[in-house]
Amino acid sequence: MTDVKHPSGTDRIAEANRTVRASYVLNVQADEPLVSGGQLHALARLIQGDCPLATLCTPFKRVVDFYNTNQVKVVMTRTGRAMYFSRSRMPYSRDLGLTIDDTWVAANPCYKHLGLYAYKGDFLEKFASLPPGQLEQIEKLEQLRVLENGYPIAIDVTEDPTIGVDTPADAKKFEAHLG
Repeated sequence: MTDVKHPSGTDRIAEANRTVRASYVLNVQADEPLVSGGQLHALARLIQGDCPLATLCTPFKRVVDFYNTNQVKVVMTRTGRAMYFSRSRMPYSRDLGLTIDDTWVAANPCYKHLGLYAYKGDFLEKFASLPPGQLEQIEKLEQLRVLENGYPIAIDVTEDPTIGVDTPADAKKFEAHLG
């Protein structure tokens, strides 16, 4: 068990890795029960690059999910680096305002961040030594600590199906999926 006073899951993983001493660590958060082998392979490939942290996203298909604050949004560069994560919808269509629909969401770069991470082992200690940043505290998203301190995050898009389980309603949806 790790110290209950850690401000994030990544801080807990850093503590655990002090014992394990892994060069690379994959973290599949419990709210992502449909993680696939392809997603794990993608993370393993990404973390071999020049970023100390890697993660995955998937395109939003439905506007109702895009508006859901439990489904974290991410915007990224054309070269596969995360620019920002938020619980708010982004990108925001200034021209359309509140009139966006499923068609618009599916046709534009609207990505849901998945609770799947890969870390370089030595970076975990650096992360744990950094105080939680202002953006991390506002959004309650630990990956913002990485960006706030100038570290890049590699990101790739997966089309593998996913059902994030963040609420009791999500759990019911997942149970129905299992049939």
